[in-house]
Amino acid sequence: MDETFDFVVVGSGGGSMCAGLVLRRAGKSVLILEKTDLLGGSTARAGGVMWIPDNRFMKDEGIDDSFDRAMTYLDATTGAEPDSDGPALGATRERRATYVREATKMVDFLVEQGIRLGRVPYWPDYYDDRAGGSEPGRTVVADLFDTNELGEWKPLLRESTMPFPAPIGQMMLLPLFRRSWPARRAMLRTGLRMVTGRLTGKDWATAGRALQGRMLQAAVRAGVEFRRNAAVQQLVVEDGAVTGVECVIDGRPRRIGARLGVLLNAGGFARNQDMKDRYIPHTRAEWSHTAPGDTGDMHRELMRIGAAMAQMDEMVGNQMTLPPGAGPQMIQPQMAKPHAIVVDQSGVRYQNEAGSYMAFCKGMLERHKTVPAVPSWMIVDSRYTADYMLADTMPGSRKPARWTGEGWLKSGATIAELAAACGIPGDALQATVDRFNGFARAGVDEDFGRGARAYDRFLGDHTWRPNASLGAIEQAPFLAVPVVPGDVGTFGGCVTDSHARVLREDGSVIPGLYATGTTTASVMGRAYPGAGCSIGPSFTWGYVAAKHAAGLNA
Repeated sequence: MDETFDFVVVGSGGGSMCAGLVLRRAGKSVLILEKTDLLGGSTARAGGVMWIPDNRFMKDEGIDDSFDRAMTYLDATTGAEPDSDGPALGATRERRATYVREATKMVDFLVEQGIRLGRVPYWPDYYDDRAGGSEPGRTVVADLFDTNELGEWKPLLRESTMPFPAPIGQMMLLPLFRRSWPARRAMLRTGLRMVTGRLTGKDWATAGRALQGRMLQAAVRAGVEFRRNAAVQQLVVEDGAVTGVECVIDGRPRRIGARLGVLLNAGGFARNQDMKDRYIPHTRAEWSHTAPGDTGDMHRELMRIGAAMAQMDEMVGNQMTLPPGAGPQMIQPQMAKPHAIVVDQSGVRYQNEAGSYMAFCKGMLERHKTVPAVPSWMIVDSRYTADYMLADTMPGSRKPARWTGEGWLKSGATIAELAAACGIPGDALQATVDRFNGFARAGVDEDFGRGARAYDRFLGDHTWRPNASLGAIEQAPFLAVPVVPGDVGTFGGCVTDSHARVLREDGSVIPGLYATGTTTASVMGRAYPGAGCSIGPSFTWGYVAAKHAAGLNA
């Protein structure tokens, strides 16, 4: 080996630095290898929310939760334990129970390390109406972070796509500033923060960048070592155990030993079109919101060494639209507002637009098997554009001429004209709109129950009556934009046990090899119970793996 550490971590997203802090607390040496030139992974680009049942912040606020309640909800949401996959299974009940027990311990550990965390005041579980669901929500997020505190490390932290330096709870309010005084106050506070930040020399980060900025700061202080531009090529396997990695660092091949183990947290394969075509057809790499390094390198390596793989056909789908000149933009919160629906290419509405983004994209791909639905069309009227954002434009603003000039934004003075512009049957779209308008006036979606759950209404407009998520589409001109099944990561990979150890296809453990994040088959199985069900598990299983490697489980 060219050099040896106690613990080697592949990838710098999610739970990598959490694992590093645990090992450093135990007095062990840690190296994190990042194949790109920036640290933080896809987590830094994301909302940075962790779904943590029965967490300390819920207790502080007197919000009812418990191990049993959380398990009841996960059992109801992820479904009964499958019996067909044998050891190739990510979401066993044992792993779910371990997650619920360890996730809150992980948060307590981070707080003890000086990581400033809190909870979003209100963010319902995505199926809050099911047994054990929480309407206040189980979300944990990082406080705003001044990235200048990173000093020379600041330029190495991956950028975020979040437009404003607002706590994420406030950020959810901002799109309603034309309709809501709380939203206007949030907008004012955000504006003042931006002005005072410039005057005082602060560079505020929010969401995932704040979380990963705080984690990077703590990891550097704890003595975790990092190598960037360090692509891992192979795992070193000796006598059936993983003892290190072979990588290329700044163009030079290196062999790095790991005395206690290797943790894979290298992301999924959302940026690998060949793998997407094989496992998740009708999706595109350019629709992904993940970091550029999410190309499935470690998935292929895990297959090579005989690791069990599961759930490879799953992704954390997130509805995207791609305006000219921009990358993929998440459009789910906009779809949930009044005066908007989504239809397939036959002009028919086919599911609840305001529910879980993963569920919606699964529904879109399932629909596409029988009726063209990729892309689908988001249909809105002029009242929508007056009150709510469309893509990255403010309410009431003139839309870029390029949008219509390049054919992304369709318009019509009537529903029939809009249908013709979209190439969908006019009679079918008119019938769909008329039926939906009746539901909107009554306040009850008889087809798909939109607005019945607290989560639906949370994404809607709390000032709108009788249903925060339902508003008629009736004021011309009418507009449409294409919606595709994008993602914030894939959800399948290697199978791990309750210690985060990677398993072989026969169910035996591969000694010395741990995994977390979207490199694994998610503990959430084929569902997404609430905000942060990728990042929360990534941190938690990194914490669990590090404790096991350091012998801290007793």
